[in-house]
Amino acid sequence: MAVKQAVQFLKEVKSELSRVVWPRFDEFVGALIVVLLVMAFFALYLGLLDLGFTRLAQFIFAWYNPR
Repeated sequence: MAVKQAVQFLKEVKSELSRVVWPRFDEFVGALIVVLLVMAFFALYLGLLDLGFTRLAQFIFAWYNPR
């Protein structure tokens, strides 16, 4: 019974994938560039935010525990 359901599922997957409108190569490249730029922006943003909080924590700990 489970094998029949699995085969039926795979047939339906194949049917659905044949209806998908796949993007053209230039659309794919354009979307890829946008995704990479957004990722780079957020990586830089979060890295600077982390650096700022690290420096703030170091300052606070040094202020409360002078050497």
